[in-house]
Amino acid sequence: MRHFKTFLTIAFLALTLVGQAQTAGGKVRGTVTDGSAKILESATITLVRVADSSIAKISVADRAGQFEFDEVTEGRYFVSITAIGHEKGFSETFELNAANRSVQLKTVDLVPLARSLSAVTITSRKPLIEHRVDKTVVNVEAAVTNVGTSAMEVLEKSPGISVDKDGNISLKGKQGVQVYIDGRPSYLSGADLVNYLRSLSSSQLDQIEIMTNPPAKYDAAGNSGIINIKTKKTKQFGYNGSVSSTWSQGRYPKINESFNLNYRKNKVNFFTTLGYNNRKNFQNLDIQRKFIESTTKEIKSHFDQESRIREQMQSYNAKLGLDYYSSSKTTWGIVLNGFYNPGIFSNSSDILISSPARVLLSRTYASTTNDRDWKHFSTNLNFRHVFDTTGRELTADVDYLTYRSSNDQNLVNAYFDVQGNPSSKADTLLGYLPQDISIYSAKLDYVHPLKNGAKVEAGIKASYVNTDNNAIYDSLNYGVKVRDIGRSNHFLYKENINAAYVNYSRSLSKKIAAQFGLRLENTIAKGNQETTGDHFDRNYTQLFPTAFLQYTATDKHTFGLNYGRRLERPDYGDLNPFILFLDKYTFEQGNPNLRPQFSHNIELSHTYKGFLNTTLNYTRTTDMINEVLEQDPDKNETGIRKQNIAKQRQYGIAVSAGGQLTKWWSGNVYANVYHNHFEGILNGDPVELEATTGQFNGSTQFKFGKTWSAELNGFYRTGGVDGVFRINGFGMMNLGLSKQLFKGKGSLRFNVRDVLYSQKIRGTIKYSNIDAAFQQCRDSRQVALGFTYRFSKGKMNNNNSRRKTGGASEEQNRVKAGGEN
Repeated sequence: MRHFKTFLTIAFLALTLVGQAQTAGGKVRGTVTDGSAKILESATITLVRVADSSIAKISVADRAGQFEFDEVTEGRYFVSITAIGHEKGFSETFELNAANRSVQLKTVDLVPLARSLSAVTITSRKPLIEHRVDKTVVNVEAAVTNVGTSAMEVLEKSPGISVDKDGNISLKGKQGVQVYIDGRPSYLSGADLVNYLRSLSSSQLDQIEIMTNPPAKYDAAGNSGIINIKTKKTKQFGYNGSVSSTWSQGRYPKINESFNLNYRKNKVNFFTTLGYNNRKNFQNLDIQRKFIESTTKEIKSHFDQESRIREQMQSYNAKLGLDYYSSSKTTWGIVLNGFYNPGIFSNSSDILISSPARVLLSRTYASTTNDRDWKHFSTNLNFRHVFDTTGRELTADVDYLTYRSSNDQNLVNAYFDVQGNPSSKADTLLGYLPQDISIYSAKLDYVHPLKNGAKVEAGIKASYVNTDNNAIYDSLNYGVKVRDIGRSNHFLYKENINAAYVNYSRSLSKKIAAQFGLRLENTIAKGNQETTGDHFDRNYTQLFPTAFLQYTATDKHTFGLNYGRRLERPDYGDLNPFILFLDKYTFEQGNPNLRPQFSHNIELSHTYKGFLNTTLNYTRTTDMINEVLEQDPDKNETGIRKQNIAKQRQYGIAVSAGGQLTKWWSGNVYANVYHNHFEGILNGDPVELEATTGQFNGSTQFKFGKTWSAELNGFYRTGGVDGVFRINGFGMMNLGLSKQLFKGKGSLRFNVRDVLYSQKIRGTIKYSNIDAAFQQCRDSRQVALGFTYRFSKGKMNNNNSRRKTGGASEEQNRVKAGGEN
């Protein structure tokens, strides 16, 4: 804690010193019209730095359509202009320096869309993929094939992202992704995160932001980066919203429904999102294991398992929010979030145990039923104050989140001989597995512009997590419940993370821009297993530096170099030493001795004409957390637990390109080829695995007339290594068709997912005395029909037009500090 306090002192001393800095500079003037030489007043004018796409200043056009920025520091800029009922406009790029202190821009003409929002609904035509300086953005609604899907299904076809058989997310071939919701950590991992993303409908999503090397203002957690899922929210004056309903059919039917509403008047902005979905899915999982004697390496038995999994899940979710603009510079907000997800999970397994010569020895039928309820509620209080037009601002967030789940488990094993006769009494295990998670978090961020386009950002954050996992098991003995003390367990875990960061950015020359950051995190964790009395304590402090350099060689060529150090902490449940039985022969066990894994990430990028992006990357990970299989050949049992087993090196290249090919045809392509080298000690034996993997995504859109559009997209991943698993190649192809109705207010969409039914995952695992293979398929081939109706009424409030400073959603997306990124 002494280092943490020292760091805080230095950070705020720095803020005190830079607070005395005075800004001085040049002047920028311009005029905006509506395209027919008609003056356009009250348009929002944003001055943007070319070096890092951050906002320098924001203003509003006067009644003559004129605007002016004073005291602008030296640097290269452009102006972005937005107005209700018009397409967005941009000025030319210009530079302020000692020789050129004043710039008069050419008149910017905005193209009119509609004179009244009540007359027609304006639908933006955003590209599917946007490549920005610090992130890649996926616009969810731009893809017809996203209709009727979940957030998880949107992620798995996004560039650079892959999802394995258990729902674990990887980014550019590296696991350990941190998932954010609306700019805030979800604090979910493992199965909990998978269930949440599968319950979140794509109709509620606005954008997916992918950051492989986030700046210092973000939490250091996330070995391979951050995925920020942004839900729908607008701040347009008047009211606007949408209603959507989608029916999907795979082997089983699925329903998605959502409602979005935003209402803004004067100083108040209210927004809400309601959603419901009902999904039934299947998964077929086949596993073949060889049980090998560890000393002689001879096969003792063969284990073949066929599992047929069915899941019926419902989800009710709601978000309510309110923004209050107490002045033109200050905004207060509150956001309430919640969901209720009841569901039933069932698994029927047929297990054959054979001799080394493949002679059948016994058969086991295992049946598992889980009746699950999962509830979540969160509250966010936020504050934003803009001190002046230079961009100096202070933001604050206070969050409370709670997750409550219950799981009633019924596991039955029936045993038979080779003739099919019962060989012993069937056993039944009943489990009640409640879980409670409470999270408290508070953070403060400050942005201070300096001379010559420089900027300092600093902030502090504290979070507290309490988890309570109780496992109560009973065995049935001739119809009588008997408490199973050996399997029951009660685990408590507490974690406190304190953090502070400082970030400094500036232009080093006319062509070179730089950003340097340093984040400090102190972690205090305590785990206590009530049943056995076992406990552990952790207390460690780490520094996480980041650095970004950008070189604009010409108008066509831009180069970038960035570095960041990150970590991945163990999941809460992975620290629990309790044994969870999946069936008679398979169990999972936590490991209280797990340590966080750390990674160093370096990227070198090149952009050509803004549409062709090439990135070289290198990552070195130490103390890598990975699943390890441990087998008992005498009992045919397999235990699964996570350990810090290895180090991994990865290097790769990613190339992406996209844009408008013709007036009616656009497309995006993405290719990532990487080499993973895994080296560690497993079950006492040295293991070294390496493989080169290619991941390819493509999407193309077609427009027919004014109201019809179509889309073809897909992805393919070649075979490769995921930790200790070797995964075969797999992919998916999707088709979609869309029709605009009711003068653009409605849209009807039809799509077919996984047309070739090629998203089937197969793999092997071989090391030490472990030799196993698996094959998995699920309900991925589906047809979907969805309808969306958009409504709006209202117009720009001229008397309160400066409120658009906090409501310009696209501009805020480009701000790298404060607010909702």
